[in-house]
Amino acid sequence: MNDPRIPAPSAGQDLGAAQTTQDLRALIDRLQQTAAARDRAGGHAAQEKQWIADAGLLTLAVPREFGGAGARWLDVYETIRAIARVDSALAHLLGFQYLQIVSIDVWGNDAQRERYLRGTVEGRWWWGNAVNPLDARLVASATDDGGYLLDGVKGFCSGTRGSQMMTVSAHDPATGKPIFAVVPTARAGIVVNEDWNPIGQRQTDSGSVSFARVKVEAQEVLHRSETAPAPRATLRTLVSQLVLTNLFVGIAEGALEEARRYVTQHVRPWINSGVEHARDDPYLLQRFGEMRLKAVGAQALATRAALALDDAWSKGHTLTADERAHVALVVSEAKIYAHRAALDVSESLFDACGARATGAPLALDRFWRNARVHTLHDPLDYRVRDVGRYALDGTLPDVSLYT
Repeated sequence: MNDPRIPAPSAGQDLGAAQTTQDLRALIDRLQQTAAARDRAGGHAAQEKQWIADAGLLTLAVPREFGGAGARWLDVYETIRAIARVDSALAHLLGFQYLQIVSIDVWGNDAQRERYLRGTVEGRWWWGNAVNPLDARLVASATDDGGYLLDGVKGFCSGTRGSQMMTVSAHDPATGKPIFAVVPTARAGIVVNEDWNPIGQRQTDSGSVSFARVKVEAQEVLHRSETAPAPRATLRTLVSQLVLTNLFVGIAEGALEEARRYVTQHVRPWINSGVEHARDDPYLLQRFGEMRLKAVGAQALATRAALALDDAWSKGHTLTADERAHVALVVSEAKIYAHRAALDVSESLFDACGARATGAPLALDRFWRNARVHTLHDPLDYRVRDVGRYALDGTLPDVSLYT
């Protein structure tokens, strides 16, 4: 039987159709078998990343003109969400793969888009992320040929270990603003440090990268921030925020499924319940009802936001600032709800499953730990403030690093 939770190719899309969907299902099954053990071990998931590449998912977001699938954002996010139900760390890596592809698409010129997007398809490149403008420790010194030399360290560099290419931001002291560029991960002077050891998301390779006089050629510079971006280019931020949102949704759905599986297989009714089977306990039914409402609500808002992004993306360079701001609003609404749902459902899992479910080998706490690490990406209060301001006086969110 087909699993309705696994996205099928959209009508009119050539994604390898049924084969792509079949490969995705097989990939998810394989990841699920080892997810708990890999979460405990941490480290680099080289084999699992190869499985993702073999399933044809690396180029889902590459436009068709460069040989990619050119998938809608709804399809991209449903794919991330489906993987996140069983392994949110690997879903994060894939989501950030798509984010770097978008970075090339919106920041690059025609020659760069041809070189790097087609190169991603032909070389099956994994991309790493060293873009974090708030981390100004990496300094870009201009050279006479229009390029830069990079010196310093960049933190939270998801996916850089095992990648072939990376996008990078660095502080330009001449302008006081960041520059954005592409460099091969193996370039001389780059060291990917194995210093990622958080409580959750343990296989995202999100440690630091060191740069020692790393040469950036002029043709590798994507964007200088002294040039104001067009509204379409600022959609990159919203692509990023919806990656996280769909990770949260997947975590909530995965925690709910694990709770259901555990309760139906292992939980006995409480001694005062008056029922023969745990599944008939009215309080347990109430708890599962609340958990499901949070998960499906988060899914609905995430889908709504993905459709809004699809609509804005289709406008291309005709997208207005006001249209972009409305997308930012619905993305914030989705992220707030999904943030809360991931934490609430992954905690309620234990209330539903009971004390034995805290056994370390089960690693059922990984859902909460993974959610907790990701939900600290930016303060929820400021996002709620923006939504509240719109509800009160109609003011739309301003463009920022997070909205």
